[in-house]
Amino acid sequence: MPSPFLEIVELANGKVALRRSDEEAEPLVIIEFSADAREYLQGHHIEVAKAMISAGMQVAGQVMEDGEPHDENRILH
Repeated sequence: MPSPFLEIVELANGKVALRRSDEEAEPLVIIEFSADAREYLQGHHIEVAKAMISAGMQVAGQVMEDGEPHDENRILH
């Protein structure tokens, strides 16, 4: 059974990943910042990635609770 615990890690290639804490399997989510974005964030890209993952998990929880159907033709803003 997969671990219920998740961790946010910085991978060797500089990407930030969300993965199960007890597995070395493929991460659940990967965030990659461009060189320009990393420069703009002045080394704070990990904090930004944590906020992005946190917001995404909150929305995922709301969607799961609401049972909202997935629409393939949604416009992303």
